[in-house]
Amino acid sequence: MRIKQARRLATRAFRRKSGRFLVEGPQAVREALEHRELVIEVYAEPDVATRHRDLRDLATVAGVEWYEVDRDAIEVLSETVTSQGVVAVCSLVDVPLEEAVRRTARLVAVGVQVRDPGNAGTLIRTADAAGADAVVLSGESVDPHNPKAVRASVGSLFHLPIATEVDIPAAAKAWRDLGIQVLAADGYGSFDLDECIDDGTLAKPTVWLFGNEAHGLPDGFDAIVDRSVKVPIYGRAESLNLATAAAVCLYASARAQRRTD
Repeated sequence: MRIKQARRLATRAFRRKSGRFLVEGPQAVREALEHRELVIEVYAEPDVATRHRDLRDLATVAGVEWYEVDRDAIEVLSETVTSQGVVAVCSLVDVPLEEAVRRTARLVAVGVQVRDPGNAGTLIRTADAAGADAVVLSGESVDPHNPKAVRASVGSLFHLPIATEVDIPAAAKAWRDLGIQVLAADGYGSFDLDECIDDGTLAKPTVWLFGNEAHGLPDGFDAIVDRSVKVPIYGRAESLNLATAAAVCLYASARAQRRTD
């Protein structure tokens, strides 16, 4: 019965109803157990406790139930072709917007209508690596607790605040009122990223908006941002994908901000 209930967490509706999601693989489970209050239970094949002894130790210290199950049970829970033998059931990690993006925020990554879970997870991982304060996802974006998004985040899901189902135009106005500039990453933007580096724009507290994989940001978003910024293309590539553009923009801001600290 426990396995069947846990398996239902593959669907967004049941995740929201239960307030739980699945975390798969030794590294992701390890990251989850470092935040012990989030982990409800762990299911693992018998040899996992030997191969990854630290996982069992972390679960014991955290008082988390550890259930040894066979391969068939793990494969029922797994979303991968070859399961890594361990899955944790955790409480959802998203928080209210005002808790995620505080007045003191310096760098925030926002996904607008990001539909691909791999891209959402990679955006979270990239924001974490760049030292961002938070990640925000619009109401039309994929759930970051989606199994593929969780795997793509490689544990970063547990490292920084994440707000979901956010009304981005309303949030953008609030951020600008707080003195945090809002920049849109746009291949057809009026400003060049190099220009924004050189003129000091990126040294300021910044929220970056990244749009849908296929269509970019919706029409009308120019009206709610301070600048629309394009990443310069020096070669013959038509454009950059979402994850790459986010990495370039977030790291440019992180470097500019650290130079002024």
